[in-house]
Amino acid sequence: MAEFVKMSPTELKALREVNPMMMSYNIEFAEVTGGTFWKAYTPGQVAGTEPFTVGGNGSLESMMGDLMQVYPPINLYDERIRKLAREFGPAWVRVSGTWATKTYYDFDGTTNGKVPDGYLNVLTKEQWIGVLDFVKAVGAKLLISLSNCPGLHSADTPWPSTEAEKIFGLSKEYGVPIAAVEFANEPNMMEQTGFAPGYTPADFRRDQDLCLAWVRKNYPDCICVGPCTCGPDATIGHKDGGGTGGIEQLFHSCSCADLMEGTREPLDVFSYHFYNGVSERMASVMPSAHWAPEEANGEEYLAAAGETAKIYAALRDKYCPGGEMWVTEAGDAGGGGDTWASTYLDVLRTLNELGSFAAVSNGVIFHNTLAASDYAFLSRGDHMPRPNYFAVLLWNRLMGTTVYDSNEPVREGAHVYVHSRRDGKPGKAYLVINNSLTENTTVDLPCDAVRYTLAGKDGELRATVMTLNGRDLVLGEGDVLPDLSGAAQPAGKVVLAPATCTFLIVD
Repeated sequence: MAEFVKMSPTELKALREVNPMMMSYNIEFAEVTGGTFWKAYTPGQVAGTEPFTVGGNGSLESMMGDLMQVYPPINLYDERIRKLAREFGPAWVRVSGTWATKTYYDFDGTTNGKVPDGYLNVLTKEQWIGVLDFVKAVGAKLLISLSNCPGLHSADTPWPSTEAEKIFGLSKEYGVPIAAVEFANEPNMMEQTGFAPGYTPADFRRDQDLCLAWVRKNYPDCICVGPCTCGPDATIGHKDGGGTGGIEQLFHSCSCADLMEGTREPLDVFSYHFYNGVSERMASVMPSAHWAPEEANGEEYLAAAGETAKIYAALRDKYCPGGEMWVTEAGDAGGGGDTWASTYLDVLRTLNELGSFAAVSNGVIFHNTLAASDYAFLSRGDHMPRPNYFAVLLWNRLMGTTVYDSNEPVREGAHVYVHSRRDGKPGKAYLVINNSLTENTTVDLPCDAVRYTLAGKDGELRATVMTLNGRDLVLGEGDVLPDLSGAAQPAGKVVLAPATCTFLIVD
């Protein structure tokens, strides 16, 4: 059914102020050191014309050879990646991931490239300075998680600060201090995330307390973030499919309460990870957690981020009262992203997640990732921008930090979010997502506005090129950004086509 939206920009109630760096991103530790990460989909799989298949005997372990491949370290000195990252404006950069838990910091070169026992990989001084140079060059702040694996200590031995001292010390000495820290990445998966055999939630609570106390004593300006859980407190995938999609059985996952009850060192910021589900790569082992592309515009799928934020907001209020809430990994699907993650279809989810999160809480969402795998803002290797890059770039340029109640219930065809204007001028910035694939949405616009309508090229949902008011969003010669200006929109009835996302900026 076609929807009608009545805009009343002067009558809206302010809900909250949100972090101006709400849109931030991850760089995987596996990118920095080089290592194993998700194998890219083929062009046919991205377009939906070629089926995704994987071998193995049905277990995740047996499938990994088809799912992963080894990549060289990322070049963070590349001019294109730096230019495109700077365009976002100030942001947080999180350098973490499962590999971070198992990394040895070889800043004095003593290992000669050989990985010490109990670790999985080695970070060199040159590689880490590359990260620090990147963070400085793009005007960002740095968040990391730390090593906590069998090479550092056993489960029954308290966490030592020896590795943390290296990476905090080098960063400070180089002039790019670590501004925030999570003790460990996805600790709810215990041994699967890299902890020592036999490691328990009690061991985590002990060690997180030791870590945060050490940070506060030695680096008092560093923000302490946690617990960085990825379940099973909230639904993963379909509501009627088992609730958590099987993650707790597959990874023996523990809850946020298991990680936080009885801890002594308070958190400054509460963090969790959220993906709408798991990608095709993991669908066979977690079938109820996977969404088909035909569902990616649907109400249940798009509602997942906001509903999860409400669940974790309650946990934040319990374990970090008054703190911001950070989603330190976010994307359409765990397991490197769905086949359509690099296409326009995922823009509906991305913009809706930003809008729905801001309607629930203040904080930061770290998109996973900047330039690795199919869910990245930029393609791997050549760092060309994907539709999601331009979508969040427009969000950052248009949507301000004051969040308003839109007075419009969320329904198919009318996901309406309202902020102040990012340029600081009086008025409002509206985002209207028409997620219907068949019906127009009509907006009653009471005054003149500037309109920015995003769509898949040629009306294709799985297009790898997105249009803005009909113009292709692709880099020009010399990596010049495309024209991102809006179009004058007179007051009156405005028709928004199916499967479009429209910003309307009103005075």
